[in-house]
Amino acid sequence: MPFTIHKDRRKTGMKRYSFSRLPSDFRGLALCVLCGASMSLLVPGLASAGWVSQTSGTNEPLFSVYFPLDTSTGYAVGYSGTILKTTNGGANWLSQTSGTFHTLMSVHFPVDAATGYAVGGDVGVSTILKTTDGGANWDTLRSGTTNYLWSVHFLVDASTGYAVGWYGTILKTTNGGANWLPQISGTTNYLFSVYFPVDALTGYVVGWGGAILKTTNGGANWVSQTSGTTNIFNSVHFPMNVQTGYSVGVYGTILKTTNGGATWDSLTSGTINNLFSVYFPVDSLTGYVVGYAGTILKTTNGGTVWVSQTSSTTNRLNSVHFPLDAQTGYAVGNNGTILKTMDGGSGVEETAGVRGQGLGIRVTAKPNPFTSFATLPGHEAERFSLYDISGRKVGTYRGDRIGEGLAPGVYFLRSSDTKDKPLRIVKVR
Repeated sequence: MPFTIHKDRRKTGMKRYSFSRLPSDFRGLALCVLCGASMSLLVPGLASAGWVSQTSGTNEPLFSVYFPLDTSTGYAVGYSGTILKTTNGGANWLSQTSGTFHTLMSVHFPVDAATGYAVGGDVGVSTILKTTDGGANWDTLRSGTTNYLWSVHFLVDASTGYAVGWYGTILKTTNGGANWLPQISGTTNYLFSVYFPVDALTGYVVGWGGAILKTTNGGANWVSQTSGTTNIFNSVHFPMNVQTGYSVGVYGTILKTTNGGATWDSLTSGTINNLFSVYFPVDSLTGYVVGYAGTILKTTNGGTVWVSQTSSTTNRLNSVHFPLDAQTGYAVGNNGTILKTMDGGSGVEETAGVRGQGLGIRVTAKPNPFTSFATLPGHEAERFSLYDISGRKVGTYRGDRIGEGLAPGVYFLRSSDTKDKPLRIVKVR
């Protein structure tokens, strides 16, 4: 007899579900799936499952994303003066009027969601924008240079900040952008990222030709550091203090320092793709890197090991940001790509006891959630039965093509031994 879920609307008109015909090992799992906290697993596109695409409303490349205070209100900027804002965690992104068609490469809101800055430009043109009303209006500021600007960062308030760009350009303001003063960088290399970890004195800049610069006196002097490479660096981040930081760049380059840049050690990223952004949300252990062809890497041990995550896109990813913790974050990239995760990008990874070819084994499905199919590492040649939440068998699959061709939803890899716990897998689209 097939397993069924009975609906009952007595009195209140609300649905009541009965699982009496489900095997005992499915009842608890099915109830969990149908509860409010887990319903998002049943709906493709919701951000509880790994990295999930959001609707940006644009096809323009997006180069920077930033959420000032929480996971709800954030901004993204990009090509042709594009500025997007969300106030509901990315469920909707609304276009703002920037007043420019110049490309915007970086956005930063120092202390709240009202006052922020965006920088960019074009060949022979420098662009700095500022808003004090959450993006309802963006005003153009005078930069004092014609060099393309690539990155902007303000420190502990909305008054003192830095912008960097082409030909060794470093600008500083101490009055909220009313005036920008050039600083002597000591290089003509293009500079792509600036970051001041804890105060207005000590900061870092990275860029072309393996350039890493450091100041300890608020930019009065910038000193070149030895990176050990001529590879381009696209992003730099110091999570907690001025001592431990990371920089990423082309050909999968990731460097780390634990002594304020006196030495930079090369880390094994596991990819040769160009990397464009690095961010460590709450400490120097757990961090994320994004890059070319949808690359997303995560470490939980300070960069000793980097694990590739499933982004479900082949578009170049240019920026990543986690506002509050290491769980909820955003990444943006080419073709208007915006991704969100609410589980640290890992999705639902479970291990359970199942039996393939009559052998007692423990398996893990990867990736989980998945978009095309999942694999069972170490058991690719074996065959496994897959069931939906009602207990109906939906097919038998090899361990290297689990769930291929199925509609989005929640499924269970069930053992022939009813004492084994089923393995839950999720297909998101």
